[in-house]
Parts: sequence; C-alpha cells; structure tokens
Amino acid sequence: MPKEQEGTVSIMKILKTVFIWGWAPALITAIALIGINYSWDMWLLGTILGIILLAGLIVAIIRESEKHVEVISMKLRQQAGYFSRRFTGTSSLSIFAIIDTLFNLDDPQLWDWARSCDMCARLMDTWFDSFIRRIESDMNSGKFATYLRVYLNELWILSNHYYEFVEQFYEIAEKIDLPPSTRDHYTRFATEYNVFVNNFRETIIELKSVMETEIEPPSVKLANMLPGGKPVQTFEEYEY
Repeated sequence: MPKEQEGTVSIMKILKTVFIWGWAPALITAIALIGINYSWDMWLLGTILGIILLAGLIVAIIRESEKHVEVISMKLRQQAGYFSRRFTGTSSLSIFAIIDTLFNLDDPQLWDWARSCDMCARLMDTWFDSFIRRIESDMNSGKFATYLRVYLNELWILSNHYYEFVEQFYEIAEKIDLPPSTRDHYTRFATEYNVFVNNFRETIIELKSVMETEIEPPSVKLANMLPGGKPVQTFEEYEY
C-alpha cells in the first residue's frame, strides 16, 4: 500500500477514536506527526487540523451541554421527591395537616372549608404519587432527560395548585385568632417551603440556559409568613 494511502487509513482510524471518545487534542497531535512524516503540503495539513479542531470543539460543547442537562435533571428529580416527601401525604409539614388543625376551632364554616381541602389533598397526593413513580421509571430507563421539560411543567403546575391552598390558609389566618401551636406549625412549614421555592426557582433559571421553557422563576411563589410565629432554623440548615 502506498504511503499516502497508509496515511489516509491511519487518519480514518484516529478520527473514529476521537469522535467516540472526544480526544481531539491527541488526534491533532497524531495527525500533525503523520503529516510531517509523509511530507504533506502545509495547506492540506492545516485544513485537516482545523476541521478536527472545530469538530472537537463541537463535540466538547455537546457533551458539556449533556452533562449540564444531567445535573439539572438530577436536581429536578430531587426537588420533586423532596416536595412529595415533606409537603404531601402524611407529612406533618403538609399544608393540609395544618388546615386539619382548624377542626379544633369552634367554627362550622371553617370545618366545611377544611373538609373540602381534605378531599383535594387526597387528589393531590394521588397525583404526586403518580408523578414520582413516572419520574423514577424514566430515571431507571434513562429517559428522564428526554422528558425534562415535561416534568418541569408538571412540577410547576403541581406546586402552583398546592400554593393555592397555602394562600387560602394564610388569608383565613389573617382574619381569625389562630392558636399559637397552629401559628407556629405554619411558620415551620412556610420556612421550609420557601427553601424549596428558592431552589426550584434556581433550577428553572438553569434549565432556561440550556433549553426553551416558558416558565419564569417568580411564577413559583413564596409562602407568606404570619406575624408572631415562633422563629425556626434558617434556610441554610435544610438539605435535600
């Protein structure tokens, strides 16, 4: 086989390696040595090296973007699980658990509202359970990143529906004389819930940097704090 053909075969093998593993610098070095060894024209060698450099940069950018998406996917999965674990179901920090304390007050109108919230809580819990199961299934199958925007939208919708009950409770709490225990209970909830909101907002900002989404961070709303609640630990002490 002529030297030029041997050199071409060597280049093709090295190209295959670099596109699989992304070793552009090693490939450029190898081809430069081959070109010098076979006395290639400088314009040809320069063109080939330029193309490889450009291809290497594109591959590096794509891989970096994929890694970024993987990191965001993991954050969103953790936040969804955290929300479900801490603020729904049988958790004592669920807004619905706080609403249930209103049954201790002698106010039939509040009881009616609390009963309607209890029915909504069951629907929310069922929705969240389904949501988390689908996330775990897609994480195990490696499809979660593909549906990342879909899951972001769903978590946003779920959190907004949940916030409606937070807001309703706050409006009621401003108008009645809540027991200190219920007020402190809500303060603990609102403090930790706002940690989640801040982290969720950061995830939305990160996601907007890598893919198109119409969700804006401020659309995930913070829980209002009631005056007179017992101080609780700071945001930084809460972890996922």
